[in-house]
Amino acid sequence: MNPELALLQPYPFEKLRALLADVQPAADKTPIALSIGEPKHRSPAFVAETLAANLDQLAVYPSTLGLPALREAISGWCARRFGVPDGWLDPAHHVLPVNGTREALFAFTQAVVQRPDAGAQPPLVVSPNPFYQIYEGATLLAGAQPHYLACLEEHGFNPDFDAVPAAVWQRCQLLFLCSPGNPTGALIPLHTLQKLIRLADQYDFVIAADECYSELYFDEQQPPAGLLSACVALGRSDFKRCVVFHSLSKRSNLPGLRSGFVAGDAAILKPFLLYRTYHGCAMPVQTQLASLAAWNDEEHVRNNRALYREKFAAVLAILAPVLQVQRPDGGFYLWAKTPLDDAEFTRQLFAREHVTVVPGSYLSRAVDGVNPGAGRVRLALVAPLAECVEAATRIRHFIQGL
Repeated sequence: MNPELALLQPYPFEKLRALLADVQPAADKTPIALSIGEPKHRSPAFVAETLAANLDQLAVYPSTLGLPALREAISGWCARRFGVPDGWLDPAHHVLPVNGTREALFAFTQAVVQRPDAGAQPPLVVSPNPFYQIYEGATLLAGAQPHYLACLEEHGFNPDFDAVPAAVWQRCQLLFLCSPGNPTGALIPLHTLQKLIRLADQYDFVIAADECYSELYFDEQQPPAGLLSACVALGRSDFKRCVVFHSLSKRSNLPGLRSGFVAGDAAILKPFLLYRTYHGCAMPVQTQLASLAAWNDEEHVRNNRALYREKFAAVLAILAPVLQVQRPDGGFYLWAKTPLDDAEFTRQLFAREHVTVVPGSYLSRAVDGVNPGAGRVRLALVAPLAECVEAATRIRHFIQGL
């Protein structure tokens, strides 16, 4: 067996199940899960209809490169959303459809990381901390070493990139970004993205921007910037060293469709396509056609954001008087500070109120004895409004009883 498999840590939800295994929740309360970030809003009917109308494509082998029409739709969406000038994002060379960002982030790491010579130091893959655990697992299985950058409140829950030593950047081969962040909801400012691109040029590493929450924001007049926006601002028409990852899971409430895309530097995507061809992860044709319909429609996405805005307003009004919590810049999580140890808070809340959250320490790694997620919990506001309000009311009641 691959010896790096032994380095993988249990997934946060496996830890959560173990934490709550011997806890008997209140029998008189229905369970409410704010733990898993699985969108619960209704999927767009027209996507399901498109999928059903093309089931005859089950008899067709899909190409890994994907349908030209889908790649054109994705390129057009990037132009509208991030201001990419016409002709910059060539659908034939700068765009690849993928089966969701999770699969793509993992595969991309395997393709990009250059394994060290015998006896040499392993390369670094730098990521935020807390983080999406796929970053870490992909790094370890690629033979690299994770390097974690704490996302603390004093820095707006973003890494302090200015404090990263030159020695770290020199060993870095891949930098993961997540904006809006999971679980913090923090956005990386445009000027910071530009600075990171310059660092990538200086130290020769690749930036992988996980932007799967990019379409969940609050101000309809000011969509958040992304890595493509930073490339445009710098006049970087070749997107050198820059690759973005997007998904329909959160944007369109289609987690089960397993559909997203990777876009950016064509010189990186060409060998990545070769890797994917061997990997055997082509998107089914009927899924591609349904995805094309989703990327070409924004009305359902605006409606989706409106539902989240309503939930955040209602839940924060209930929790803010008793819990240190604030509205994030984007995404659908609350990153709340707990009045006691985060794991103990999670256990007691489950026992007394039958509400499930995730301890922040399960989403982070301790560095020099400090875990940046400790003392916080992640609350996913994915359930319907009434259920989120009920959960917030129970959490408030629980805290008042401590």
